Parts: sequence; C-alpha cells; structure tokens
Amino acid sequence: MASKQGWDAFAQSAPRPPLELLSREDVRQLSEEEVEDYNEARMVWNANPPAVKTTQLNAAFSIMDQAMASNRRDGDRLRGSIVIDAAPALGKTTIATRFAREFHRKTLRRYGPRTTDGHQRLPVAFIPLDAGVTLKGLNQKILSFYGHPGANRATTARLAALAVDCVRSCDTQLVVIDDLHFIDFKHRNGREVSNHIKGLANEMPATFIYVGVRLSEKRFFDEGLLGDDAVYAQTSRRATKVPVAPFTMKTAAGARAWTHLLASLEDHLLLLDGRPGTLVDQAKELYRRTQGHIGSLTYLLDRASYLAITTGVETITPEILSAVTIDNAAETSARTA
Repeated sequence: MASKQGWDAFAQSAPRPPLELLSREDVRQLSEEEVEDYNEARMVWNANPPAVKTTQLNAAFSIMDQAMASNRRDGDRLRGSIVIDAAPALGKTTIATRFAREFHRKTLRRYGPRTTDGHQRLPVAFIPLDAGVTLKGLNQKILSFYGHPGANRATTARLAALAVDCVRSCDTQLVVIDDLHFIDFKHRNGREVSNHIKGLANEMPATFIYVGVRLSEKRFFDEGLLGDDAVYAQTSRRATKVPVAPFTMKTAAGARAWTHLLASLEDHLLLLDGRPGTLVDQAKELYRRTQGHIGSLTYLLDRASYLAITTGVETITPEILSAVTIDNAAETSARTA
C-alpha cells in the first residue's frame, strides 16, 4: 500500500469471492490434486478474515470522525491531526487503513477520479516509515507513493517542495504515517524529522493520521521536550489521541465483546467439521493464549486452521490450539498466566 497503485487497489477492492464449504463426502470425490488445491484455497480464505467492527474499532472511528470535522476547513487554515497510539498487535494499522479506505471511496464517489485541473485524484496517501528514517528519506517515501520521478534525483530541499506539490495537485486530504515509533523524538535527528512532519502538515491542506506504538511514552506529543519546556509543544495541542485497548475478560461487557469477536471470526473459518460455538466455547483459553490482543488472536487462528486442515482434524480443538506456537510476547505472557 506504499504506492498509489497499491493503495488504490486496496481501497477499491471488492470483498473476496466466497468459497464453498464442501462436505467430507464431497471432498472424497475429488482427486488428490483437487483436494490439495481446495485445501490451499481454504488456507488462503481462513488467513484473510474481514475486519470485524469491534468495540475498539467503533470507538476509534467515532473519535476520528469528530477530528475529521476540521478537515472541512479551507486550505489557509490549520487542521488537527489524529494519533492512533497503543501497544503492539491491537489493530492500529487496521483501524487507520479501514478508516482511510472509507474516506477514499466516499471522496471519489462525491468528486470523481480527476481534480479540477485534470490530475488524478488521490484522497489518501499511505506512508509507512522504517527504522532510522531521515528528512530526505521521509520526503522520498512520500514522492515514491505518488510515483514522482524526482524521488531519487532531487536535492533534499527540493524534495519537500515536490512532496507538498504532489499532495496539492492530487487533492490528497488524508495522509497516513504508519510506524511513527521508528522515530526517536528525544534524539536530535528524530526531533528534526518530527519538526519536518509538523511543517509538512502546516503546508499541506490535509489531515494527518499518525500510527505508532506507545507514542506518549516516546514523547511524541511533547516533541521530545522535557520538564517545563513540554508545555510549549504544539503537537499536544493540535493532535487528537485515539487509544486502542486490548480486549478484557474482567468485566461482563468485556467478555461479551470478546465472545462477539470470536463468533464473528468462527463464522469466517472454512473447516469441514467446524460448528457454531467452536471458538466461543474456548473463549477463556483463547484469551489466556493471546491476552486479548487481536493481532495475536489472528496468528493463533491462522495457524490452528492450518493444523486442523493438514492433520485432518478439520476443527479447532484444545489439542490443536495447544500445538500452535504464535508470537513471542503472547507465548511468554501465556506461560505466566
């Protein structure tokens, strides 16, 4: 999604065509190669569930919709930014990209694929960062998204001007900066990049969505300033924080939200002996294994479904779950639970 072609393909993509769930008898009628192909198709299907409208996603969208009210300001007025800040594996990027996809589709429907000057309209730019990003590297990533030929030729000073021109020419109104935690805001180079992003936000008539891990702890809102100086940080006044909490089983409402998520995900799985309640009945164990982190849960279900198919069990049993190894953080926490 780091290029306009990739982002547009994602934003405009139709739902995945449904895959038929065969019976065991139907499968027995297939050739060996047909069974292999059908199982592969089911593995692809199971590994790509639709985004579930969880309590966290709905709450985040509500805050983001409010913040986007400022996006309707004229171009000469500053717009606020949105910061999705949380621990890893809680669906931050999913929230940002699904929100941006809806905005992309609505904008194209309302205004069409071309700007008044005849340029391609790109309502959204998606810019993922990497470790050690520099001022030049950031501008190059923005230009690379738009496919600008000057991304690897222009001087550092010229790159910024070209990036602003791309956003304005394509009438981009939403810029998503993912993995912002790669910037060290307490380091001089990190503060330079942070200040540059703030400068771009001033020059570009767009709302910025920043996505990162524990940005408050990394002093993003304070712009790396300490003590009394942090009061002067502009980011904290301009940015709207969107927290994303893990699921919980400690309250009745939390348990209901967790089981609703499991029910939605089990409806998606294609296993020959799957049945309603397969995951819901194991809600406590699934929570213990993942600690309510949706990223860890999807890893667990991807791999459990794979084992269920390859072993012929064709459902997710406690034995299948116990055979699955997932991310290190979830495994470590589960051992101490």
